[in-house]
Amino acid sequence: MEQRAGDFAALPLFDPAREKPRLRPLVAYRHFRRLMHNTENTAEVFGIFAALPWRGGGRAGSAFLATRQGHALALAEPWLPAVLDDHAALRRMPAGSLAQAYCDFMEAEGLTAQGLVEEAERFLADRPRYNDRFQWYMNRLRDVHDLLHVLTGYGRDALGEACVLAFTFPQQPAPGHLFIAWMAALQMKLRLNSRAPVLGAVREAWRRGKSCPRLMEQSIVALLPLPLEEARRRLGIVPGVVYEQAHAVWQAEGIDPRDLLKHAR
Repeated sequence: MEQRAGDFAALPLFDPAREKPRLRPLVAYRHFRRLMHNTENTAEVFGIFAALPWRGGGRAGSAFLATRQGHALALAEPWLPAVLDDHAALRRMPAGSLAQAYCDFMEAEGLTAQGLVEEAERFLADRPRYNDRFQWYMNRLRDVHDLLHVLTGYGRDALGEACVLAFTFPQQPAPGHLFIAWMAALQMKLRLNSRAPVLGAVREAWRRGKSCPRLMEQSIVALLPLPLEEARRRLGIVPGVVYEQAHAVWQAEGIDPRDLLKHAR
C-alpha cells in the first residue's frame, strides 16, 4: 500500500514484532521444483525468497533509513509503482533515456509495476503485516526488479531472469537469489543438448552486480530521465557479453530461449 509522506516519519523504523528471518532450504527446493513445471508462477519465486531470505536486510534497511539521505529519499519517492506505471509522464522524457527504455520493455512484455505488487500481495495474503518504515525499503527491493532488466540488458527468458537474480545478489544478499540463479542454470546445462555458456553467463552477472550500488537506495526519479548508457555508467554497470554469447549459440542450435522446456531432454 502507498505510504503518505506526511505520515511516514511517525512510523517506527523497524517493528520489533517482525519475525526473525530463518533459512529453510528444503522448503525452497520444493518451491523450485514447482517453479520448473510452471516458470511463470511468480508465487513460487516469492516462496523461495521467503524460505531463503536476506537475514541482514533489517540491519541494512534500518541503517539506510536512519541516514538523512535515506529518510529524504523515502519522503521524495514513497511509492515507486505510481512513478513506474505512469508511462504518459515517462514517455515525455528524452529519447534514449532510461525511462523510454523501461516503457519499451514493460509494454513489449505486457508488464506493470503494480502487477508485481499484486503478485506479491497474493502470496503474502495470509502472512503478518507490519506498518513500519522498513516496509518502504522492502517494497523497493521488489519494485526495482524490472528496472534491473533494462539496466543490465538481460531479457525475461529463463537465463535472463537467472542473470538478473545473480546480479542482484551483491546488492541484496538473500540466498534465494543465488539459489534460483544457479539451480536454473544447472537445469539448463543438464537438460539441454547445447554448448551455450549458461553457467558463465550467471557467473558474469554476479560479478557485474558487485560493482553496482544498491539500486533501491538510489533516486529512481533522478535516474529515469538520463540517457540509458549514462544511467549505467553512474551505477557502475559494465557491459556483459556471456549472456549474448549464450543466445547466439542457442540461435545457431535452433533453440528458443523463451521456450527451453520444448528443447529439454
